Amino acid sequence: MDKALQTMIANMPEKTGKSLEQWKTLLKAKAFAKHGEAVKFLKTEHGVTHGFANTIVSLTNKDDSETPDDLVSNQYKGKESLKPIYDALLNVVQTFGDDVTITHKKGSVSIIRNKQFALIKPATKTRIDLGLKLKDVPTTERLENSGPFGTMCTHRVRLENTNQVDNQLTNWLHEAYNKAE
Repeated sequence: MDKALQTMIANMPEKTGKSLEQWKTLLKAKAFAKHGEAVKFLKTEHGVTHGFANTIVSLTNKDDSETPDDLVSNQYKGKESLKPIYDALLNVVQTFGDDVTITHKKGSVSIIRNKQFALIKPATKTRIDLGLKLKDVPTTERLENSGPFGTMCTHRVRLENTNQVDNQLTNWLHEAYNKAE
């Protein structure tokens, strides 16, 4: 478990009123079918911020036998040609600082500083969608509206090869990282 996540878990009782184990017990008793339903419940019924709610639900639903590598491998089954794009994106964000947290989920990977600033999702067999949180940045032909990411991200970039992980994309990622302070 990385340092930022450990800090978040340690701060959870003070920031949310309950420990992670207490939240897990509560959520398991409710047995929500979908991740988003549980997040909404924590936010509306308990006043938990989105970041904490998402982390609590992710850690509650996490199969402890499934490693981050397992989750990524499963995301790219049948889409192996996209894995080098994913690797290139991680290589970029890991140069930003030791405060970057990479959270692996079943269908995507969240990139977080103090808040999520990017989301990597294999969208099709031939494309990765990179979601970016770039408030007040206009869309362009390449830097599209968030599309399927909804409010989780403000923009989306469609990536089909590693050449697209270029200086322009790196600058957008870095700007999103800076805005996530």
